Amino acid sequence: MEDKIKCLILGSGPAGYTAAIYAARADLKPVVYQGLQPGGQLTITTDVENYPGFAEGINGPEMMEIFKKQSERFGADIRWGIATKVNLQKRPFEVTIDNEKTVHAETLIIATGASAKWLGMESEKKFNGFGVSACATCDGFFYKGQDVAVVGGGDTACEEASYLSKLCKKVYLVHRRDELRASKAMQNRVLKTKNIEVLWSHVPKEIIGDKAVNGFILENLKDNKEVKIDVQGVFIAIGHKPNSDIFKNQLEMDKSGYITTKPGTTRTNIDGVFAAGDVQDNVYRQAVTAAGTGCMAAIEAERFLASQEE
Repeated sequence: MEDKIKCLILGSGPAGYTAAIYAARADLKPVVYQGLQPGGQLTITTDVENYPGFAEGINGPEMMEIFKKQSERFGADIRWGIATKVNLQKRPFEVTIDNEKTVHAETLIIATGASAKWLGMESEKKFNGFGVSACATCDGFFYKGQDVAVVGGGDTACEEASYLSKLCKKVYLVHRRDELRASKAMQNRVLKTKNIEVLWSHVPKEIIGDKAVNGFILENLKDNKEVKIDVQGVFIAIGHKPNSDIFKNQLEMDKSGYITTKPGTTRTNIDGVFAAGDVQDNVYRQAVTAAGTGCMAAIEAERFLASQEE
């Protein structure tokens, strides 16, 4: 067991690293545990073209390495490890790493992110970043003027299909049922868009291609026949799961498990605990918004610590 950490950050995506940069510059001597996926979801992304400051775009893993180096430049202590248990009932907060080591923290910034839900197909893994994506806002631009498919039937899928319809020649919305689960407003928007075709009662069988996606094999549940559609991109839009399980019964969350923060802040229901990035954002889920909340969390942690000294 080590002495109290002034600012402990769990997670190392844009939110975690940005929080580390700000906290280190404020002399909070932050300790960052990188978590299950060091660098966050951007490490499974190829080109990032919508983050300000990179005029020619940048590779996702390279971008996260830059974030890491910048935080280390100011003295952030970046460590390997996964938080496996927490006790937030008293300060300093108690966090167990890898079921072995216990650390104590005066403030805690949770930036553990959210994980996209996948279909579980081998071909989905094979073409991830080469035609398969879970974020139309992130990757839609690469398919301008091409044909793509979106899998899902809820609001997320309809939003993705609607967004892509403005960029792509044709958008297939693949849904296993014969009616959408999305809100009526979203359904109407999709059904009225001429270049969106809903493939009712179809389920994915395999994504095909050479080096990149060039087709999608589906099964029609009505007649059990296989159907092949020629697409250059497949967007999986069946939802995200926030990485918040270890905080259940301690922090307030919405029904999907996203940590609830007070409006306009990153403050949770426990003083000294802050949540930033996708673990508390089920709306935007972008690198730039995650970085913004990481900045907010560090500033709020600094102010909280200052208030405790008064």
